[in-house]
Amino acid sequence: MKWFVPGRLEVLGKHTDYMGGRSLLAAVDRGITIEVTDSDAGFVASTTALPGEIRLEPGTDPGLPGGHWGNYVQAVLDRLASNFGDLRSARIVIDSDLPLASGMSSSSALVVAVALALADHNGLREREEWTSNISDDVDLAGYMATMENGLTFGTLEGLKGVGTFGGSEDHTAMLCCHPGKLTEFTFCPIVEGESVDLPEDLTFVVAVSGVLAEKTGAALEHYNSLSANAREIVEAWNDATGSEDAVVADALASDEDALEGLRAVTAHDPSLSRRLSAFVTESEVVIPRAVAALRAGDLAAFGAAADESHRNAADVLGNQVPETNRLQALARELGAIASAGFGAGFGGSVWALVPVADAQAFGDRWLTAYLAEFPEVAQTASIVVTRPGGPARRL
Repeated sequence: MKWFVPGRLEVLGKHTDYMGGRSLLAAVDRGITIEVTDSDAGFVASTTALPGEIRLEPGTDPGLPGGHWGNYVQAVLDRLASNFGDLRSARIVIDSDLPLASGMSSSSALVVAVALALADHNGLREREEWTSNISDDVDLAGYMATMENGLTFGTLEGLKGVGTFGGSEDHTAMLCCHPGKLTEFTFCPIVEGESVDLPEDLTFVVAVSGVLAEKTGAALEHYNSLSANAREIVEAWNDATGSEDAVVADALASDEDALEGLRAVTAHDPSLSRRLSAFVTESEVVIPRAVAALRAGDLAAFGAAADESHRNAADVLGNQVPETNRLQALARELGAIASAGFGAGFGGSVWALVPVADAQAFGDRWLTAYLAEFPEVAQTASIVVTRPGGPARRL
């Protein structure tokens, strides 16, 4: 059994999904290819990027260091075995052309790829536990997200996950986006919104900063603190109003004066006030403007929306680093139509929208200018040219 799962490009929507907000997404034309075959020796996993193999067993700690790719495979094994019972032994071979820890969500692509291949290998899609909870790709994206954040999905009970308290944006892009299009989604629950064609003469150039956006150590703590702040906002709102809203977007939509009320209940804590402001700017202001601009063919307005998104991430959300800030500024200085950092932040990548005909040359100029200022990342920084690609598919 063989699957291809793409990485994703978060055009806009920084840390909005688990708050019930909007994201503007695309799958990319790079990703993870996985092959699962029968094994006589339990569960054996390997990657073409590294020598050797690892042996895993559901419900058993593999003893791997934090951030190791095998922990993501283990999380999938644990969750599927917990939800569906014993799994058939398997040999799992992973190949990837996604830059690691770049913000293109190689870790979530790995989770989705392993889960899809093992589901086929075990015939899980025909099981009552599956069909009663998962009826389409939107449901599937929601379930895949819980393999990482550890939450329960329907009657499929949660488990530890991988220690990140994120949402389902990555998994939704990988399973539900469309070739050649940017698609708006809202979350909690996942709802697919408008898809807008990316003009055929334009493409994305992604600059991988070389600062690894790993969800370990201090970066994991900072990443999870943004999610924790979002939960605190909802708890404060519910305590003050007697509501039972699940996410910030629900509270915001509950009343025409809800934004003022949310500002009032967070005013005592600057970190909560900033978190609320970052969410409202990105989800309620920037993304609607960006989608309207693309629909109208107004690329200057789209570029302005992307600039505002990046400023909001750098100055209010606080998840950018000097390298990604400079990459965004350089892209605009070099003539990019639009540019913004994306992904979990604290490193990772920046996208630039440019004409197809100039994409590679633009990328070379961009990388050269960047490395002149940050020569210490010369071995890890790179350029990727990509158009919006199709969703995950069986090969």
